[in-house]
Amino acid sequence: MQYKKLTICLALAFAPSAFSAEPETMPQVEVNAAKLESLPAPATTGLDAGALEQKRVYTSDTAKLLDGQPGVSLYGAGGVSSLPVIHGMADDRIRTKVDGMDLISACANHMNPPLSYIDPANVGTVQLLAGITPVSLGGDSIAGTIQIDSVATEFATEGGQLLKGEAGMFYRSNNAAQGGNLSATVASDTLSVRYSGATVKAKNYTAANAFKPGATIVGSLTNKYVAGDEVGSSSYQSENHQLAFGLRHDNHLVELKLGLQNIPYQGFPNQRMDMTGNDSQQVNLRYKGEYDWGALEARAYNEHTQHSMNFMEDKTYWYGMMLNVAGMPMDTNGRNTGATLKADVVLSDRDLLRVGAEYQSYRLSDWWAPVANSKMMSPNTFWNINNGQRDRAAVFGEWEARWNPQWMSQLGLRSESVKMNTGTVQGYGMDYNPAASSFNALSRQRSDNNLDMTALMRFTPSDKATYEAGYAMKNRSPNLYERFAWSNTNTMVMNMNNWYGDGNGYVGNINLKPETAHTLSATADWHDVSSDEWQLKLSPYYTRVQNYIDAVTCTSVGIVCPARTDGFLNLTLNNQTARIYGADLSGNVMLSRGSDYGDFKFSGKLSYANGKNLTSGDNLYNIMPLNAMLAIEQHTGSWTNMLAIKLVDAKTKVQAVRKELPTSGYGLLNLYSSYEWQQVRFDFGVENLMNKFYVDPLGGAYLGQGATMGAGVLYGTGVPGMGRSINAGISVKF
Repeated sequence: MQYKKLTICLALAFAPSAFSAEPETMPQVEVNAAKLESLPAPATTGLDAGALEQKRVYTSDTAKLLDGQPGVSLYGAGGVSSLPVIHGMADDRIRTKVDGMDLISACANHMNPPLSYIDPANVGTVQLLAGITPVSLGGDSIAGTIQIDSVATEFATEGGQLLKGEAGMFYRSNNAAQGGNLSATVASDTLSVRYSGATVKAKNYTAANAFKPGATIVGSLTNKYVAGDEVGSSSYQSENHQLAFGLRHDNHLVELKLGLQNIPYQGFPNQRMDMTGNDSQQVNLRYKGEYDWGALEARAYNEHTQHSMNFMEDKTYWYGMMLNVAGMPMDTNGRNTGATLKADVVLSDRDLLRVGAEYQSYRLSDWWAPVANSKMMSPNTFWNINNGQRDRAAVFGEWEARWNPQWMSQLGLRSESVKMNTGTVQGYGMDYNPAASSFNALSRQRSDNNLDMTALMRFTPSDKATYEAGYAMKNRSPNLYERFAWSNTNTMVMNMNNWYGDGNGYVGNINLKPETAHTLSATADWHDVSSDEWQLKLSPYYTRVQNYIDAVTCTSVGIVCPARTDGFLNLTLNNQTARIYGADLSGNVMLSRGSDYGDFKFSGKLSYANGKNLTSGDNLYNIMPLNAMLAIEQHTGSWTNMLAIKLVDAKTKVQAVRKELPTSGYGLLNLYSSYEWQQVRFDFGVENLMNKFYVDPLGGAYLGQGATMGAGVLYGTGVPGMGRSINAGISVKF
């Protein structure tokens, strides 16, 4: 039904009336204080409108909009749930804000990370802070900050009316992904209403070659046959809607955004379970205003997630001698409420003071209903996390001084309190009682008082160069699963607590301390006067993390975990010392302008990271090997064409304690093309043009098919990347 509705909307968009008159160009109006805006830091990157338009056609995973940015890589996961990595650190180590909301993954396998709650079609701006993150944008994170905002509120000119919209649809051949998006704005000069919606549905994708034997999955929901080149459990379906209201008066703006998400299913090739439902409701209220003394911003939000896991058709659903044990239902309920208040106070022509306060209250319950005919999973409900609580309160102050046109400094201090607790737990049956009783007897309340500091200096000797250097001390408290996942009774339960995608089983450690990262970073940015002809940017960094939370053997912390014979391990977590260093190099140059074949531009980026656990001497997990991206872009008239190559070195530095898999190096060739005609845009491209087989260095262990709860998993197989895919899309603005 939803596709029929979308087809009708697209038909209306193409109707002659849609082009009967040239639409009046209405300026986009945002309330801001231009005189208070900081100069963009060289370590800050983002995507312009053109790059966003191109990338939306090729992915339904918002995290992949960041692919190709210096210092960023992606953990493999579900089709709309990749996890960004900044300088070798991912997931909760990154502060991720979606429309100003600090969203949290409500899942023991982190299947619903923050960026999965917004569709790429609704993304208006992308900002990545990978260097020294100001305390006003950091907090409870040590790697950096990602800010994704939906399309900005638009108003009509004074006394006028604004009516505009956009509809689009796409198809990707490899996994037969198809979907579309629709947005519409109705506004006066004081009131604005905008709707945006997007939907996508995709089958399993295929690798370039067979990487395992083809097999019929006996005991699955459909006894499905999974071919040798088919990546099992990689299908997905997702639907997102947002209704945004804006009210403007003079220098004041009030916005209310209401969001709904429904993911009926999403397979995970590197997890033993699949997502069988994810529903989210969001309410987000924001005020922003300008005053004689500066600017004030306030926000309050609430997000509620209902999440469920079980086995989809590629994984065994019926277990037992008579195949009479049906699945393993797992449910999660997460509630996230937050508020922020921030003020930019102009102290003088030189000095700007940024002060603020934040509060976040998070509640999580994770329970597994008993399963009929299963002695192992009955008669009780298993409580993995029972009313887990994680509350943050923070205040910060940031002083920015422009000493002269060449020198600028920024000093920041942030004090944050993180309080965590959880209720009593229970297992399926008596076998779990010793571990549950031991956990329940503990004083489970934990309080962390974290102090963040940043110091940054920027030097602009000319209009052709900018240099930046700084130091940051950042802290992150453990998440609820790291501290409170309690059961080390059997392998099945430990397998369910895995947010790493490595196939191992985990139990938490209630005695974990917050991570503290000390980072030194510098950036040199050379460019022509207008930054239109050429640019070269180099950013080296060094981070040392005290109390780094890493995987360790159970015996090293004095607990006993079940032994395994399937090639995987049962592990726990502990605080250790780690260091990460590396550098990002990026640049572009205009090769020619105004030739018979149009304008030609070359761009590229090179990233290197090296991570080491200084306590154990082991390598850190999921560190992306040396990688580069090179592209030549041609623009002539309404045509834009790009030929891009991605090069990734072999992954040989792997983490022994997790039995991380090495991968071979590879190169991928991608072709992109777009054509714009009036209000219509056509996109066409071929990714992995040469159909190159490769294994994703951050893709984890392949668990995409078969009896993932037993010993039948193909141990030692990594998740391969997608083979050749021919992609096409069309969008219409009206």
